[in-house]
Amino acid sequence: MISKIRIAVVALLLAPAAFAQKPILAATPPMGWNSWNKFAGKVDDAAVRGAADAMVSTGMRDAGYVYVNIDDTWEAGRDAKGNILTNSKFPDMKALADYVHSKGMKIGIYSSPGAQTCAHFEGSLGHEVQDANTYAAWGIDYLKYDLCGLRVEMKKLPTHEAQHQMMIEAYKKMDAALKATGRPIVYSLCQYGDDAVWEWGTTVGGNLWRTTGDISDKWASMSDIGFRQAGLAKFAGPGHWNDPDMLEVGNGGMNAEEYRSHMALWAILAAPLLAGNDLSNMTPETISILMNREVIAVDQDKAGKQGDRVTTEGPIEIWSRDLADGTKAVGIFNRAPSVLPAHVDFRKLGFAKAVKAHDLWLQKDLGNLDLTYTPTIPAHGVLFLKVSK
Repeated sequence: MISKIRIAVVALLLAPAAFAQKPILAATPPMGWNSWNKFAGKVDDAAVRGAADAMVSTGMRDAGYVYVNIDDTWEAGRDAKGNILTNSKFPDMKALADYVHSKGMKIGIYSSPGAQTCAHFEGSLGHEVQDANTYAAWGIDYLKYDLCGLRVEMKKLPTHEAQHQMMIEAYKKMDAALKATGRPIVYSLCQYGDDAVWEWGTTVGGNLWRTTGDISDKWASMSDIGFRQAGLAKFAGPGHWNDPDMLEVGNGGMNAEEYRSHMALWAILAAPLLAGNDLSNMTPETISILMNREVIAVDQDKAGKQGDRVTTEGPIEIWSRDLADGTKAVGIFNRAPSVLPAHVDFRKLGFAKAVKAHDLWLQKDLGNLDLTYTPTIPAHGVLFLKVSK
């Protein structure tokens, strides 16, 4: 008996890797690019390869943007055995995935738990296991799973409770199928925040879940979605993130101040940073916003604590996020269309004495600030600080 115990102990010591905990999938919010905002139904193999190339040449990959995600309209029908087929825009998905991987990045794809996707292409209903196995064989690393197509079936049910249960089971089914492949595939739930998804997203395997409807490249849309995330911080953390939708930075519908507010707010929210612009044609301004390493570091902070709103005074909102090094990221936002002073009381942020401040956009130390501080904030702008004792 003793010898058996000794053998077991020796085996354990010789093979610790077998008992090591698996790394957390999406330990920090996913970063990358998604095709929809710019290309929508016009996305094709060439566009995805071009995005991958641009992510390398511009430095985006090295800044942390590693997912190259194909959204809707890649799908054709199915073969005689029920396996999903790609359409003529994507002649060889495995070759495309290999190309993206060769660039040191990962590739994502899109489907729906319904019979059809939002754009009325082939969905995964009844083929979850087949599709998951196909994605794994192609080398897919990320799945955006969009409720759109299932809503048709859900509406046939008589009660909201029954509809909710259908949705839950659909997401669980794909989660189980993805896990059974043995390939780590980030699972992104896209169902627009229905039924307070933040409360149950982890129970169906979600690594991230949309909390709102679709964003558009307008201040009204972005600000409404972003500032509505107040109160959701407790539901986020390593491996499971609130997702206020993709970035619109660089698409032309907002000015630089508004895009900086967009990026800063998403960083405080520990939101996924999925660029949605044409990466082959970025202005220096767009590059400076998307690739500010200090702002990205806030979003990717290892503590994984989502920030939240601290105070409001009319259109002035102050948001704060606790960081792993004991400092705080503080965003002082002006939602008004005109320049306004902001009255900041650092005591409300947990400080008892004067603070040391660093401007994240300017990447510049501001020195010590008094407990009460009154900066001027541009219209629709933000002062984004890293603050410490």
